[in-house]
Amino acid sequence: MFDGLMARLALYWRVGATGFCFTAFGVGGLLLRIVVFPLLNLMVWRHRRRVAWAREVIRLAFRAYVDLMRLVGVLRYEVHGLEKLERGGMLILANHPTLIDTVFLMAFVKNADCIVKGDLWNNPFTRGPVRAAGYINNGGGADLVDDCIASLRSGNNLIVFPEGTRTPADGVISMKRGAANIAVRGARDMTPVLIRCEPVTLGKGEKWWRVPSRRVDFVIEVQDDLAVTGFTEDGASDVMAARRLTEFLQNYFTGKYQSHA
Repeated sequence: MFDGLMARLALYWRVGATGFCFTAFGVGGLLLRIVVFPLLNLMVWRHRRRVAWAREVIRLAFRAYVDLMRLVGVLRYEVHGLEKLERGGMLILANHPTLIDTVFLMAFVKNADCIVKGDLWNNPFTRGPVRAAGYINNGGGADLVDDCIASLRSGNNLIVFPEGTRTPADGVISMKRGAANIAVRGARDMTPVLIRCEPVTLGKGEKWWRVPSRRVDFVIEVQDDLAVTGFTEDGASDVMAARRLTEFLQNYFTGKYQSHA
């Protein structure tokens, strides 16, 4: 009986702590928009340097945020192979099991760029940071891949989720062709990152207050690079090479994820 009571109290605590963390995220984003980035605009005139400073501010804020979630008992996390991310111009591909995968990656990747959905681009809590940091708006249409390649060539580390959205509740990973098109047309090797969350939480369509029965464990593993030349060197067209690469990534991430299940 005592154990059951303690488990229930711990659950109530994590629900409250999760709500607190979401509130902190919104308030932090608003403060960045109305205080920090306006000051940055006044103090740093050169656009490129201002964007670099904005990205570093966001990285430090996200690092503080993931540590806040750990401090209040919402989750624990481990990062393996972090030294592989100490480079520039990387195309980082990751699976996408939860809502906060982007936060984790951007907390540990310097000079990170990413593709931002239109609703985040216009959200009052997030539009300030994402615009100040010069992230890529996915409303770019046909120019989206070109924008991504230009970002990589500028030395940015581009984070892409090849699924295009969070993994559905059934856990079936399904890759879109966008990431492969960036790698093939940009002649860029890929740095895969495997994200595991046990038990699964904040998945696609899942409400934030439906927290698991125990504290969540995140494990982030940076894998060895994947060479793009294996898909392009035989003279295949960009379309065919991207199709092959997408199929490979589908098998790669599915196999890696299942091998840890």
